[in-house]
Amino acid sequence: MRKVSQIVLGAVAAMSVLSGCSFGWGGDEKKAAEPKLGDKGTACVLPVHFTPATSWKATAITQATVDRMGPLGHQGPLTPACELNAKPAGHIGFLTVWSGTKGAAAPGGTSRALMNAFVAAENFKRNVTFRELKAGGLHATEVSYRVTDLSAGEVRPERALGVMTKHGGVVIHLGGLNAEEHKAMLPAFELAKKTLGPTS
Repeated sequence: MRKVSQIVLGAVAAMSVLSGCSFGWGGDEKKAAEPKLGDKGTACVLPVHFTPATSWKATAITQATVDRMGPLGHQGPLTPACELNAKPAGHIGFLTVWSGTKGAAAPGGTSRALMNAFVAAENFKRNVTFRELKAGGLHATEVSYRVTDLSAGEVRPERALGVMTKHGGVVIHLGGLNAEEHKAMLPAFELAKKTLGPTS
């Protein structure tokens, strides 16, 4: 029986080599991880990466676009670097990634100082609440607040998460057309927060 077993195992091993199959006997190579938004080769190359929500369309924002935006192209020490449009997913709003390297966004700073500067630049804000947490191994500060839209005559909720990286500060911000849209898009914000991490 021992000889038969040895012959069978030898035959199987030979077939494995010829066919390129491993039969699950160790040495299996792990499948390479899928790149996240922010990694090289994705729509937006950023100091951080995260998994975007299904169907949200990411578009990099160039410096030329920022220049054309005028005052809207800056919020505190940050400028927009990437915009994720929720329209393909059936919502009206954006998840915007802001980045910067100066002032409160300079490397070596704190996420709290970064978010203080970001929120301070927001007009007609109220009910500002800060929360400290960890996101992808990075110390992060999350802030929720409400903004009064004078033209629409309504108050909209806003949410943002700030982190510091070796390349400077990054803020992920979620707005929305109104409170209902904002609530519907919160899962996309939470997914970005849950899967957030620094890029190399």
